[in-house]
Amino acid sequence: MSGLQLLYFLVQQMMYFSIPLLVVALGGLFCERSGIVNVALEGIMIIGAFSGVMFLHHTQDSLSGQLALLIALVIAALAGMVISLVHAYASINMKADQVISGTAINIFAPAFAIFVARMINGVQQIPFQNTFFITKVPLLGDLPFLGPLLFQNTYLTTYLGIALLILSTVVLYKTRFGLRLRACGEHPQAADSVGVNVYKMRYAGTVISGALGGIGGLIFVIPTSTNFNGTVSGYGFLALAVLIFGQWKPGRIFFAALFFGFMKTVTATYSVIPTLKDMGIPSDIYKMIPYIATLIVLAFTSKSSAAPRAEGIPYDKGQR
Repeated sequence: MSGLQLLYFLVQQMMYFSIPLLVVALGGLFCERSGIVNVALEGIMIIGAFSGVMFLHHTQDSLSGQLALLIALVIAALAGMVISLVHAYASINMKADQVISGTAINIFAPAFAIFVARMINGVQQIPFQNTFFITKVPLLGDLPFLGPLLFQNTYLTTYLGIALLILSTVVLYKTRFGLRLRACGEHPQAADSVGVNVYKMRYAGTVISGALGGIGGLIFVIPTSTNFNGTVSGYGFLALAVLIFGQWKPGRIFFAALFFGFMKTVTATYSVIPTLKDMGIPSDIYKMIPYIATLIVLAFTSKSSAAPRAEGIPYDKGQR
């Protein structure tokens, strides 16, 4: 493999890992910008991946290709929205501790996915046929350098992730909804005083978070496996790290996702990188790289955290 071919391969692999992190972190962004802490991203990803893969498993003999993937993404988003409503109700209506609520969902989700899979299929693994791989995007795939780099050996979900990044930026910073959502996370009393329904805005932020988390769960599984086993390998927690490292801003989240995606790529592909392969480092060391990088990054960036001021604080309409 030449140096240029290795570069193409690494960038393509990095996108497989970075895009799910980006989408899920954007989901966490909407939730936390509204003032609700969402540590349930791991569980939401699992529920979304389970629902989408279950659909693909049962329709793969009659439906395939990009249409099947798009329908599965819608199903994953809806499933994520449903489970996020549980977190929203506990956090907003019941004023429960938001970290405990999210943790409960993280515990519930894998058990639920495994139990239902065994009930329906007899085993916890849910296999599916991957008919979604795009060898080359027409016209764009023929571009010099950029073609092989970004438009060959890819998935539709890569471009969906970029579209969601642009859409999220526009919604948060260029719309009335985004302004109100951010106001509810910074100073809900002030937002309420000018007629903003804080409860509804926080519900909206949490449900959007659920939709993006569910989508992120499915697009993590699709490029990296041909079966779902009730886990997303801690990606929900990595997405939280991306959100914090990205300082709750879409542009920074994008670059943070690329950074952690690159760390994950090194873990998965070190055997084809001549320099790393010849070093003789045990594979277990490489598997720890993304999580060691997470600890180091958070240790150095947590002091300059720009989290929303009212994040995690239950809102009482009668309190001023």
